[in-house]
Amino acid sequence: MNERNEAHRRGGAADVDLLRVFCGPDGGGGNPLAVVLDGAALPGRADRAALAAELGYSETVFLDPPGASTGSTGAADAALNIGDDPAAGAVDIHTPSVRLPFAGHPLVGLAWLLRSSGRPVRSLRPPAGEVAVRYDGDLTWVRARAEWVTARRTERHGSAAEVDALPAPPPGDGWLYAWAWQDEAAGTVRARGFPRRGDNIGEDEATGAAALLLTHQLGRSLDIRQGAGSQLFTRPLPDGTIEIGGRVRAGVPQAP
Repeated sequence: MNERNEAHRRGGAADVDLLRVFCGPDGGGGNPLAVVLDGAALPGRADRAALAAELGYSETVFLDPPGASTGSTGAADAALNIGDDPAAGAVDIHTPSVRLPFAGHPLVGLAWLLRSSGRPVRSLRPPAGEVAVRYDGDLTWVRARAEWVTARRTERHGSAAEVDALPAPPPGDGWLYAWAWQDEAAGTVRARGFPRRGDNIGEDEATGAAALLLTHQLGRSLDIRQGAGSQLFTRPLPDGTIEIGGRVRAGVPQAP
């Protein structure tokens, strides 16, 4: 049995692959992700939202068939122009409560899964815009723009211990990425992410979009240690885009 098939289930009419994205060096940690490779099996936006809420992971991502309007509810969606091309796949990203134009860990996970199933890609197309993909050994990288990250705030703390001591979530509203230098000279950051949007995700185990935003703010490559055991790598590029990379593994922890 290959690594992909070890974490495969049914989500109503759709097959769902379960992954952990941005795993640590030992394969632990990682943010759970649900992937529907055959978006045609669940084309309606309301049905996708319902599946994402039922699964309850930070994000669920759908890959659509050629020429499809992603998660269409009618003619208004046609303007998104995000039909899928296997070499530049259109994707539709849902949290348990909202639909996102961009998120890092779903794109890294989807790109990894496509390669593991024999269909490596050079780009993906969420609604925010085209995202370049590359593979480097055990790491999968995507390239995106900081302006695609909206409604998130970073907050620096004095030490990694202060970040670790925060409740999950801290009081307040709105997406918060709390961070501190673990080793500033080496570019190593300790971080935790709190969506605070009223759904069941009290803390995000590993957050590509917030890592991208922090990298933009600091203007340097980072090695981010987030959550209970996750690791994200980032690298700003001369054209203003930022790469986000990490390890992906099949399977998610079983609920107690």
